[in-house]
Formats: sequence, C-alpha cells, structure tokens
Amino acid sequence: MTAFPLSRRDFLRLSGAGLLGAVLAELRLDRVLAASVKQARTTLSGISLYSEPSYKSKQLYIFNRDQVVDVLGQTAGDYGNPYNNIWFQIDKGYAYSGFLQPVETNYQKPIFDIPAAGQLGEITVPYSDTHIDSSTWSDRGYRVYYATTHWVTGVAVNRYEKTIWYKIYDSEIHNSLYVQASDMRLVPNDELSPLSTNVPASEKHIYVDVATQLVTAFEGDKSVLTARCSSGGKGTRTPLGDFLTFHKGPTIHMTNDGAAGAGRGYDLPGVPWVSFFTGTGDSFHGTYWHNDYGQPRSHGCVNLLPVDAKFIYRWTLPEVPVDVQYLYKPGEGTNVQIVSSNS
Repeated sequence: MTAFPLSRRDFLRLSGAGLLGAVLAELRLDRVLAASVKQARTTLSGISLYSEPSYKSKQLYIFNRDQVVDVLGQTAGDYGNPYNNIWFQIDKGYAYSGFLQPVETNYQKPIFDIPAAGQLGEITVPYSDTHIDSSTWSDRGYRVYYATTHWVTGVAVNRYEKTIWYKIYDSEIHNSLYVQASDMRLVPNDELSPLSTNVPASEKHIYVDVATQLVTAFEGDKSVLTARCSSGGKGTRTPLGDFLTFHKGPTIHMTNDGAAGAGRGYDLPGVPWVSFFTGTGDSFHGTYWHNDYGQPRSHGCVNLLPVDAKFIYRWTLPEVPVDVQYLYKPGEGTNVQIVSSNS
C-alpha cells in the first residue's frame, strides 16, 4: 500500500487520455514490488522451481499445493504478468511469486471471553484444517488459510486431548466448525474501527483502472491508497461504471457452485474484508488463492492483498459495527468509478 504521486486531477486526465500506463512505467510503478517475505505457501499444484528466475532455465522441482517453503530472498526475473516480475528464491532455485501466497506462522494464545454476538478471527498460520467437532479425531471440514477471516462464536476445551478450539459459524453452509485456537487471533475492535472519519463522505472516491490493474483511493485531491489488483478475467469482466460500496462484511464464504459445470465454479470460505459495489456480488476483497496482482483473473471482483482490502473495508461507507457479520444499506456508500483507460 502506497500513496500515488499524482493529484487526482492529473491522474484522471492521464487515464482519460490513455497515457496512464506509460506514466506508471516512468514512475517505476509498472510492477508489483513485493514486501519482505520469509515464508510462502504454494496455491496450486504444478508450480515449478527453476534454476534461475526465468521460465527458460532448468526446471528443478514441481510443487504440490499447500507446500510451505522458506523464502531466502527475492529478485527480478521474467515477467509473470505485465506488472509483476518478482521471483522468490527457494532453496537453490527460484519460483515466480504470483502463485506463492506470502504467509507467516504465528501461533496464538487462546482467549476465552467471546462476546455473545461473536467476534472476528483471523488465521495466522499458513493453513489449518477445520473439524466438525472440537477434536482432532473428528471428521475434517474445509481447510482455512493464512489471512482468511471467520466469525468466532465460542470456545471449546478438549480436556482429553488437551486442545483448545474456536467455534466458527459459516453463514453460507449454515453450520459451525472448529479450528484450533493456536491458529487464529481474535481481531481487536480497534482494528475494525472506521478510518478517516473526519473526511466528508463526498470527498472519498475510489478509482479502478482495469487496463493498468490499479486501485487508487482519494480523499479530495489526495491519494491515500494505491494498490495493484486482479480484476475480472475473460468471460467474467469487472463491470465498468459508477457504483457505491453499499453492502459489506468482514468475512464472506464466496461460492458459485451453480457454474461448476461450466468450469467456473469456486468455493472460497473466509474471504476477508469484503466491500460489495454491485448487487450481483462484485466487490473489493482480500485474496489468498493467488498472489498474481496485475493479471485479470477474478470472477468479476477486484482482488487485493488482504492489507489493502482491509483498508478499503475500514475506509469506505457504510460503517459496519464490530458485532455485525454483514451490513446492507442500499443507496449509501462510498463512490467507486471503474474504467478502462485503454478504451
């Protein structure tokens, strides 16, 4: 997350003239600059480890999905998408960063005092398997991933196993599952409070350029966020036009099982920091199933790093109370303009 070095007026002028991409290149914003990464999770099977940061170099190894690897460094190499040429050094080779989710392993101390309405929790390890009961011997539910968020409704202590579990409720499947408390932190209320409340709502504006895969948030003429995104891919393009962020939730189980037969089905529990701007499910949200920002690849949503999606969630209207899982306020919200500067 960074501030854009141009004013909103100049930004819109360049975009309208189709010159924004060239200016981004001159400002060295034409690629994703990865933050310091120490650990990563493979988001797909079949990711290759190469001898050099190049697809033409010798292939050393093929990763399976959900392998957790130590990242020794990062370097520029072949472009994986027009805005990302970052490769992670892993052991004695290199892998393109776009399909390696940066993760951490931060085990947590359990908290036993859960509010009656529930509290948001965030996974702090590369992944954790849920269970249908508070026992490692019970059947598994779905797997949850680093930076995903879930609604915690209670705590269970298994004295026989000496394990402690958070009970999470999934409103999509209308059922509860259990995740080990050591793998999740409860998000404090001050991390859910609105941002820039002193700025008039009319001065807040989000500008999305799908041609440059760039999201920029403005307060008046000043940019307060610039982030690469992944907008809708072929067949599921992000709609262009003017919108409002009129319904939101800190955790959403996104699924589209009806389209599975057409090869477009997905089932994504715990999508974090969701700010919808259409009534058909298009939204800004955090992403854990890829790291390939700069490449259109969503089903219409605007994929962001979780930290950037969290900023959008807290910064936009409507303001969601800390004890509410989902808020719907048609006619209210923060202005969103989605364009394609190449059009």
